Amino acid sequence: MKGPQKYRSKGRIFADILRAVAEDGPVKVTHVLYKANLSHDRLTKYLQQLEESGLILRENDGDRDTYTITDKGTRFIAEFRKMEEFADAFGLDI
Repeated sequence: MKGPQKYRSKGRIFADILRAVAEDGPVKVTHVLYKANLSHDRLTKYLQQLEESGLILRENDGDRDTYTITDKGTRFIAEFRKMEEFADAFGLDI
């Protein structure tokens, strides 16, 4: 049996999106949709926030947007991973 539904924090969602972009970038929105397990509407909102924060870059090839991670985005992933390890050591959820 499955336990109760676990909800992801905004930080975890950002990290999931950034990891998807970092692993396979440059990527299209549909690729990130599957990797980050988000609806199109939510993903679009989060991608805009990440772009405005300087964590990803959006490029348009005339047909579709593609996303790549910035150095700042890579640092976010590294710091978030440290927070995950710290939280896990104390049995906390972030």
